[in-house]
Amino acid sequence: MHVTRLSLTDFRSYASALVEPSAGFVLLYGDNGAGKTNLLEAVSLLSPGRGIRGAPLSDMARKSGPGGFGVATKLKPFAPSEVEGRVSTLLDTNGVVDLGTGTLATAPERREVRINGAPASANSLGEWLAVLWLTPAMDRLFSGPAGDRRRFLDRLVLALEPGHAHHASRYEAAMRARNKLLAAPDPADPAWLDALEAQMVEHGAAIAEARARAVEALDERTAAAPEDEFARAAIALEGWAPADFAGELRGGRSRDAAAGRTLAGPHRQDLAVLHRGKSMPAAQCSTGEQKALLLGLVLAHGELVAERRQAPPILLLDEVAAHLDPKRRAALFARLDGRGQVWMSATEAALFDGIAAASRFHVQPGLIERQ
Repeated sequence: MHVTRLSLTDFRSYASALVEPSAGFVLLYGDNGAGKTNLLEAVSLLSPGRGIRGAPLSDMARKSGPGGFGVATKLKPFAPSEVEGRVSTLLDTNGVVDLGTGTLATAPERREVRINGAPASANSLGEWLAVLWLTPAMDRLFSGPAGDRRRFLDRLVLALEPGHAHHASRYEAAMRARNKLLAAPDPADPAWLDALEAQMVEHGAAIAEARARAVEALDERTAAAPEDEFARAAIALEGWAPADFAGELRGGRSRDAAAGRTLAGPHRQDLAVLHRGKSMPAAQCSTGEQKALLLGLVLAHGELVAERRQAPPILLLDEVAAHLDPKRRAALFARLDGRGQVWMSATEAALFDGIAAASRFHVQPGLIERQ
């Protein structure tokens, strides 16, 4: 699927906005603070989670607005004749589906999702399309906290296995409830702890298995990738490994109560990344090499998603071109050409030189002009 129409209401800096892009490159340029990243964030909300910034939903509503916000889109498959199953039944006569998300002023942290006007869960968005992104904040992903790498990894997994969001949300809910019970002044009910830990074991195993499958497939893909301007990464899972998770939880109740958190489980895993050509941990590579490794991973993953789902993901690349030298920029454009809908932002239109066919938009505060 790709976006053919994006309409915003009281979202971030926009009281209202409308963008109608093509299926290929969607290029946004304008000064810093003009609202380019806000548009990318709106597109990122077409997937489960809190989007490109990971911000609270209440922060996405326009400050001087009524309190809620809306993001409405029309999605269209690249090849409607190839769409099968439940998705095909929801396409209208033009092969389009309406998808909307947002919040109400009365419930600013409760996300609403509608598909063709009918209520749906946020997790179900992953069944429609895969959305991946790179932002300047991710430039130090390999040397930053493990939690950032886990979130990055889970976004990669979600694009391959939409059910991953369900297991992740159920696991987190059960773990929060267990932590709360263990922190209570009165002794926790063992039967209730058993039930919560059973849920953690069930969903935790599914999370770990899905991550392992994704890492194995992506590592194979990067190993076979051609040598070009983007260094090939070798990746693996580190940290906690599934064994007797139920026993770990049961035997670690006193330890976890003292720590105030659960110390075993898939939330303790990490993604290890190595520069394949140099056999060097990514964290020890130069800033430019880390950027190239990250881009190489995302490009390889996009190819894997397109192969598995028979449709390319939507890519959101925020200010990526500005941090690449001309040679790598040209190589990036060549790799992306014809590989689905790619939204890119930059401060100057000249940074997109080399891209021929594209939807180009000049973004100014409160105004989006198609060029």
